Amino acid sequence: MQLARFARARFCHLPTALEPLPRLSAELGGPQILVKRDDATGLAFGGNKTRKLEFLIGQAQGAGADTLVTAGGVQSNHCRQTAAAAARHGLACALVLQRRVAWNHPGYEEGGNVLLDRLAGAEVLLVERDAEIAAELERTAERLRARGRRPFVIPVGGSTPVGALGYVSAGLELMAQAEASGRPIDAIVHASGSGGTQAGLLVALEALGAEAPVVGISVSEARAALEATIADLAGRTAALLGSAVPPDARVEALDRYVGADYGQPTAGMREAVRLCAALEGLFLDPVYTGKAMAGLIDLIRAGRFGRGQTVVFLHTGGTPALFPYAEALLD
Repeated sequence: MQLARFARARFCHLPTALEPLPRLSAELGGPQILVKRDDATGLAFGGNKTRKLEFLIGQAQGAGADTLVTAGGVQSNHCRQTAAAAARHGLACALVLQRRVAWNHPGYEEGGNVLLDRLAGAEVLLVERDAEIAAELERTAERLRARGRRPFVIPVGGSTPVGALGYVSAGLELMAQAEASGRPIDAIVHASGSGGTQAGLLVALEALGAEAPVVGISVSEARAALEATIADLAGRTAALLGSAVPPDARVEALDRYVGADYGQPTAGMREAVRLCAALEGLFLDPVYTGKAMAGLIDLIRAGRFGRGQTVVFLHTGGTPALFPYAEALLD
């Protein structure tokens, strides 16, 4: 797919492992569940954004930038990995953190990912829930330009066609692992937020002629809106590569596991986090992977996936966000 023609700063630990979850699979009595360990990509506690940042850092360096500017929620995994990637490559970093979650834990705005952001040297600006993020990013970039800096703005989640190349690469890697193991994959399930991970996977699978569905579990957006975002980004990513565009019918993002709002705990998330930790020693996070696993567990119990099938759960990381949510997980 000619990924080599795109600038790329290589710092991921790749390939990430594809591991069985035998005790969880037995507990649920359904398909064989494998986990793709993209929580172990190696940068700042890992996560899916590291793959995207390899291409985004390459793009920023090509543009002569000296500062990365991006945004996310207060406990954003994307912002934490961006701050670390900037530090590793000698770039400054400015983060716009939005108070999207009504969570009153005393350490919510100081611990977890926020602590890591600050330790990595990022400049942190906290804004309220009703802030217009695109405008805040541009204001931050303008302020930096006035100080003589050369900012490179990365949208929320790094979900641009260039960022999505990270998950085109991941999709090719995953399918090669499945082929080498002799285990055909019947479905891939993962948390879906800004859409870049799912868009990249869909482009990769379409290019390979692989028919396995990619099931996104929304962590915030309504299904129709998120599926439209993913389809648009997949189309633009495919166009960038000169590759086949995945049909809209392949785009699936289920929104019934969000709960009351983004970042708000659910009973399903609590069960999923506890089951994976107690049965497999695998730690999920309360905002993304916990809700995605809750979705997978529910789909198995509902009969969507059954015995004789193999389902891959893509672990997109987020472990540092566990700590500000301790009271929600241990009550």
